[in-house]
Amino acid sequence: MAQNRFEAGVHYPYQLNIKKILKTPLIYSPQQEIVYSDKHRYDYRDLNQRIGKLANGLEQLGTRIGDTIAVFDYDSHRYLECFFAIPMMGSVLQTVNWRLSADQIVYTINHAGAKTIIINADFISILETIWPNLQTVKHVVVIAESGDRPDTKIPIDGEYENMLHSASAEFSFPDLDEYTKATTFYTTGTTGNPKGVHFSHRQLMLHTLAVAAFHGSYHSMCRFRSNDVYMPLTPMFHVHAWGFPYVATLLGAKQVYPGQYEPQKILKLIESEKVTFSHCVPTILQMVLNCPAVKHTDLSNWKIIIGGARLPKGLAKEAMDLGVEINAGYGMSETCPVMCSAAPNEHMLDWEDDKLLDVIIKTGKPIPLSEIEVMDADGKILPHDGRSTGEVVMRSPWLTKSYFKEPEKTEELWRHGWLHSGDVGFIDEAGYLQITDRIKDVIKSGGEWVSSLDLENFMSQHEAVLESAAIGVPDEKWGERPLMIITLKPQYQGKVKEEELKEFMKQFAVKGKLPKYGVPDRYVLVDAIPKTSVGKLDKKVLRKAYHE
Repeated sequence: MAQNRFEAGVHYPYQLNIKKILKTPLIYSPQQEIVYSDKHRYDYRDLNQRIGKLANGLEQLGTRIGDTIAVFDYDSHRYLECFFAIPMMGSVLQTVNWRLSADQIVYTINHAGAKTIIINADFISILETIWPNLQTVKHVVVIAESGDRPDTKIPIDGEYENMLHSASAEFSFPDLDEYTKATTFYTTGTTGNPKGVHFSHRQLMLHTLAVAAFHGSYHSMCRFRSNDVYMPLTPMFHVHAWGFPYVATLLGAKQVYPGQYEPQKILKLIESEKVTFSHCVPTILQMVLNCPAVKHTDLSNWKIIIGGARLPKGLAKEAMDLGVEINAGYGMSETCPVMCSAAPNEHMLDWEDDKLLDVIIKTGKPIPLSEIEVMDADGKILPHDGRSTGEVVMRSPWLTKSYFKEPEKTEELWRHGWLHSGDVGFIDEAGYLQITDRIKDVIKSGGEWVSSLDLENFMSQHEAVLESAAIGVPDEKWGERPLMIITLKPQYQGKVKEEELKEFMKQFAVKGKLPKYGVPDRYVLVDAIPKTSVGKLDKKVLRKAYHE
């Protein structure tokens, strides 16, 4: 591991490490609140003290520089404490996706070499299942929200709050080299084992500064500033909740952590805590907007960034009709993750709604210090003409440098000096990226490509459609044909026929927005569409189900 570069008699070599983030809110807004659901609230001074207590408690368990600590918890103030204390000690924070299968969780913990697990008591049953197969774990700290220690045969070293209560708030955090590894996270791979991505203090700091600069400085939609009230709706186990908890802490903004994602509770927190800024995948927003309580909730001050999947135009319009300020963003687990945002240019802000909608649902423009291009199969960068389509490739100072212990997959990820996304898209003359599909999800019909994302976007504009997924299914004549899998809004169930949906899609072909061969022949109405562990449409499962 890299060592401190300070030498006596030489100027102080300022290191971009995470502990520097905490200094600003303690100066500018030490009294600002951090809230956990309806259970707990404290201020930034308390946060700082609890970070010191957590570090002392972990050190007493034997945690040392370079050790990996795995965390299982809901979105909470405790997770925020772990975001800081663990990497600030020089240890590595592993955010565990508890929605993965038991075998995948075992793989990620063993692969990361975690020595300590911090786990919410709600997940003890998962730990009991996998415990015999964990190879490196020496210590377990349980979070008992009820105050009762769980009844389990797993050897538990202590309870989180008790550990903090008995520990000192004073901890001398080392002045770490900025290239020190800070976090590890595992991608939700659709084939094979999850892949480990990791980030240094420097990468997290630069990502934080770039995201803060973009959302705070440019005159556009969905601005995020110190007077905003922040509530993440992307799990904290998923790429640091897109890095926004670090940004919110730097700004000294009020932070609200919802715990489990329950639509009625989310709406109640938006209203009671006056939440103004969130981020999530489309399925979470869909869940919130379809909660009956939304009819009695004022959302006119809520700004939300949508990522993880394409923002359908129909969903964006539904949000805007409720007064929500919304636009899409883009990134990957491998990119820390934020790389671009579809925030409109200043001159676009006065456009009429439908024209503006077409901008804010795009994939977006690069944020400061990020570079995005599209590349052909020979490694040639393609022009920004709104037509030339290739694989989306990226550069920035915060991209993961490698897959952990996966040199061959790393070589595949980094080709021609660019990080390869696996996404297909184009860039228009105004610099906006539009992803048209994942390479593996493109529907190839009669030698022509049909974008599954375009089909889903068009389908979302039907008033009866709640969600849709487009996949390619085998066809003897054309090789593949597009199939639409659809869930209807409750009030329309049993009232809409497949032929009506097909006629609706044909109008986009008539308008020239969709080639005639791209209009799906079949429309399957289902009660629910399967999702991945982070709420994306699980097309792997759908293809397996419908390829017969």
